[in-house]
Amino acid sequence: MGTEARGHRPLCGEMLEVAEEAGRAGDFGLAVEIYSSMLSDLQQPDRGLCLRKADSLSRAGRISEALDSFCAAASLGKLRPEELRVLVGTIARTVREKELGLSDAQGTRSSGGADAECAQDEALELFSCRLCRRLLHEPTTVECGHTFCKRCVEGRCVEECARCRQRLGGRDAVPSGLRLDVVLSGLLVKLFAAESRARRFWAEGELLWKDRNLSQALEKYNAAVDLLPSSGRLLHQRATLHLEMRNFSEAVQDGSSLCRMKPLWSKAHRVKASALSGAGQKDEALQEFLLCVALKPDWTEVKLQAQKILSELFSSVFEGEEVPPLLHPLQGGLGARLIKPPALLSSLRPLTQKPSSEDCESSRTQSPPGDESSYRRSSASPGRSEPGESAVLAAVPAPPAGLKRKHSGDGAVAAPPRPPKLLRPDEESGVDGRSFPAGLLDSGDMECSLCMRLFYEPVATPCGHTFCLKCLERCLDHNSNCPLCKENLSEYLATRGYSKTLLMEEVLQRYLGDELAERKKIHEEEMKELSNLNQEVPIFICTMAFPTITCPLHVFEPRYRLMIRRSMETGTKQFGMCIADELKGFADYGCMLEVRDVKFFPDGRSVVDTIGVSRFKVLGHGQRDGYNTAKIEYLEDKKVEGEELTELLKLHNAVYEQANNWFTSLKDNMKSQILSHFGRLPSKDSDPQASPSGPAWCWWLLAVLPLENRAQLTILAMTSLKDRLIAIRRVLIFVSRRRPR
Repeated sequence: MGTEARGHRPLCGEMLEVAEEAGRAGDFGLAVEIYSSMLSDLQQPDRGLCLRKADSLSRAGRISEALDSFCAAASLGKLRPEELRVLVGTIARTVREKELGLSDAQGTRSSGGADAECAQDEALELFSCRLCRRLLHEPTTVECGHTFCKRCVEGRCVEECARCRQRLGGRDAVPSGLRLDVVLSGLLVKLFAAESRARRFWAEGELLWKDRNLSQALEKYNAAVDLLPSSGRLLHQRATLHLEMRNFSEAVQDGSSLCRMKPLWSKAHRVKASALSGAGQKDEALQEFLLCVALKPDWTEVKLQAQKILSELFSSVFEGEEVPPLLHPLQGGLGARLIKPPALLSSLRPLTQKPSSEDCESSRTQSPPGDESSYRRSSASPGRSEPGESAVLAAVPAPPAGLKRKHSGDGAVAAPPRPPKLLRPDEESGVDGRSFPAGLLDSGDMECSLCMRLFYEPVATPCGHTFCLKCLERCLDHNSNCPLCKENLSEYLATRGYSKTLLMEEVLQRYLGDELAERKKIHEEEMKELSNLNQEVPIFICTMAFPTITCPLHVFEPRYRLMIRRSMETGTKQFGMCIADELKGFADYGCMLEVRDVKFFPDGRSVVDTIGVSRFKVLGHGQRDGYNTAKIEYLEDKKVEGEELTELLKLHNAVYEQANNWFTSLKDNMKSQILSHFGRLPSKDSDPQASPSGPAWCWWLLAVLPLENRAQLTILAMTSLKDRLIAIRRVLIFVSRRRPR
């Protein structure tokens, strides 16, 4: 606001305010007119006004005229990088919209950072790690069942899965650290031999780079690139390594190859620009930086570098030589104030709006050939550009195909072809759509080492070995060590973290679909057979159980762990309970139990909460996988009617009263124990024949009465409610007489 021409009257503050208000309102043409008028009123140009005019011209898209004003300002004092922010932004926007054909939304879509831009658009493939987005290297499967590179999980201190967001235990969850998934590791090497070797060299190179062994790291990167020349990310990292080693020519080569491979990836142009800048090729570097800003407008760091180089190029025009005395702007007309030769305006045509015929005529009438710019150095000849001026011109990115730049005295020069639009901006992917020969993967590569069949519901242990879920559970029933390497899996067993390896399942479904369907069919047939609660009922040989009465069990034997697990998996949640028999193995009568809850201990033992459901008679004995089975028929009480029913009701009420009197006569401590284990005596049923097993209070009483198992078994086997009530009455009479008074 308070800018003054050196040795002249102060600038009009009101006019400056009007110009600034016009700029804020978007009327940049009016702002330019005001600044031009103010400059024409001065005997000598004012640097601040030249910069304001240049910014307004830039915002108006009149880049060629803006360069004139910036050159005028540069002749009065070195341009600082921050003073070129608007010019750089305008050139980048023009390139993005007119040459690359991108909208602002496309240009800013990936402004979340150089790494995020690649991650957003990269086409992930089945065998890609979701953290580094490359082919899995040393794959490890975490607790949730997703697979990543081992180094990615450990190096990034990942706290939650990148796929399902489940919280991970990290290194503490596996005391010995994460291990390689053996099956997947071998599979990747077989299917993608060259890329797997390249990933190994790549990973080794990264580690050497981290340890500052740059020459050895470069050798690894060279080996990786030889095996995987199509990976843009690999080439980008090698170019970055060349930059750090100050191998600028090699970095330029890699950057150029990368830009041809991924013409709309901003990181490719960034690394090439940095290499060109390091090699001293400032003009070409500026072009790449501007293209980089065009692809990613919010990349502040790159924008500042473009401003810095452009500032240096402007300075190179005027530094080192004396600037001629400044003439009044009116001397020589408008054309005299142009620092560029006429060729510059035509060279910038692709970046500016096509001039009207009036503008062209005005330029011809106001720019006499004999009256060159009053700002030009005395050594500059008419119609010819100094090297530094040409550098500013050359730094502007080339126009798209079909447009030609014309230079004074030169013929038409074809512009470089427009980048193909096969990729989206900032897109970088590894090896898109990995493929391998159809016969390379066979079912033998995906075979469980325990059942020798195709994996079904594969799970990976912390030690890195893979088994079918059911196979692993059966092994851990007997021993808490890994079946292959014998590593102790007690902690794994305690957490019951049997999450399926999802990548393995996807491979099976995608490439071995027919074999998997056959394997699933076999499994379903087995489950159907196990769920038949008539032909092959699993039998738990332990104690007496009764309908409607709870029966808690402590399960520790491997065969019964398997039996309980299968009853849960089939959905029946039932098994038979029988007492032992010396001759037959188990008694001829028993009770079906239904699992209500299971609580597991870290060592694999469990407490199973069950309740009696129905009685059965054993018709045949058998075995399956170590536990007993039986063919059974269910027992139901025979119903009576008429006078028999009347007598039955009378007997039922009498025995119930007798049972209630016996219980109330017990000592308090005895009653407390019974109540804590079995609960209160059930109420009397209005219809004792409503349930196939009879009144619940009969079974409650039978469970608490001090009877031997054989006596209880005899009553359990009865199908006559009358006989059962008579037997219970006799027992009550017997225990009442023997009770000490």
